Amino acid sequence: MRVVIADDEPLARERLRALLAELAQVSVVGEAANGNDALHVCAQTQPDLVLLDIAMPGIDGLEVARHLAGFEPRPAVVFCTAYDAHALSAFEAAAIDYLMKPVRAERLVAALERARTFIAGRLNAAPAAATSARRVLCARLRGSLRLVPVEDILYLQAEEKYVVVHHLRGEDLIEESLRSLEDEFSGRFIRIHRNCLIARDRLQEVRRTPAGQVQAVLRDVPQPLEISRRCVAGLKTELERR
Repeated sequence: MRVVIADDEPLARERLRALLAELAQVSVVGEAANGNDALHVCAQTQPDLVLLDIAMPGIDGLEVARHLAGFEPRPAVVFCTAYDAHALSAFEAAAIDYLMKPVRAERLVAALERARTFIAGRLNAAPAAATSARRVLCARLRGSLRLVPVEDILYLQAEEKYVVVHHLRGEDLIEESLRSLEDEFSGRFIRIHRNCLIARDRLQEVRRTPAGQVQAVLRDVPQPLEISRRCVAGLKTELERR
């Protein structure tokens, strides 16, 4: 079993590494000290199991778990934490187990057995339920990841099976549906076309061209974007509310 350890405490990582070293057919293939690095390491190593702290710098372990649910193959997630207050959120994020620190050897062995069961049947495993909107989107890049902060996104545009994320530093492709993004980030993005969502706070103007086309003018976006006829009223209402 290939394992990644993600914890911002070096001593906690060392303890888990030592416990795992005593077990047969288990290898630690990567470590991370924060949520961003955890996602990168998992993208590069494709582990079977991630031992994941919850309170970490950057994106926390719960958000990391929600991203890992979209990985293929999807790793099993076991949370290792000093606090029991996150137990419900952990299982809502589809963790298979929840270990309290300091992690005991017998509990770790039991978690590994659960992980083996999960791995055997993960083709039928349901995606994790997102209990809250993410703060970053993950673009997969040839075995690695680029993390795009949601607050930096200008607009999202569907192209075939991908969505192009246009953000302050350029653009990236993600394998998510525009509809699911609209549902998750309904407070941040608004639809202007069947294939396009824009950041609400970037909308500056709704205008009509001499040819009769209606367009959205966005801050930091050089070219206006086409608005479908049925979305015009909603955008005008959005501007009037400000």
